[in-house]
Amino acid sequence: MNKVFNINLGGYPFVIDHDAFDELEKYLTSLKNYFKADEGRDEIVSDIEARVAELFKDKLKRRKIVSLKDVNEVIDTMGKPEQFEDEKHANSGNYAANKFDIRTGKRLYRDPESKILAGVCSGLSAYLGIEDPIWMRLVFAVAVFGFGFSVIPYIILWAVVPEAKTSGDKLAMRGEAANVTNIANFIQENMQHLGKKITEFSKEFK
Repeated sequence: MNKVFNINLGGYPFVIDHDAFDELEKYLTSLKNYFKADEGRDEIVSDIEARVAELFKDKLKRRKIVSLKDVNEVIDTMGKPEQFEDEKHANSGNYAANKFDIRTGKRLYRDPESKILAGVCSGLSAYLGIEDPIWMRLVFAVAVFGFGFSVIPYIILWAVVPEAKTSGDKLAMRGEAANVTNIANFIQENMQHLGKKITEFSKEFK
């Protein structure tokens, strides 16, 4: 007989057996220690936990208890600190250069970062591999004003397509693997971009 624990991970409740709990706790602790000196460490760990929770949900299906096998498979998918340490240094600075190398995404989301209204057009652009969402916006505009199409399809997409909230969602929207390395790089690049914007605004204000 094995003990089980009730946990909350990434905002989702799970029942997990004792061995799986120990392995998961050890893994998450190693990630917290690895990113403790990094900018945006709390957001990185939070988004990783959210992605781990999503993977658990996909694996459980009708089962109720997370097993050690589930945890090990998720860790293999996400990657361990010792596995991506060399990759992090080798690819340092390259993520920003490839930020707009958008590939066809596997999941459709509304993009909150490039939205004008609801992020439907920017999300469709990312999903279809169109770098600039302005082209998708032009398609909608021509369809509505040029051919008299209804705006109902846009409203339906707004209602049924989820917004990309976590880094994992935003990576999946662009067809990128939502693993530890990509999540961390994505958050750090966004924070650097935000820092530059704040600096530019401060200079303009002065």
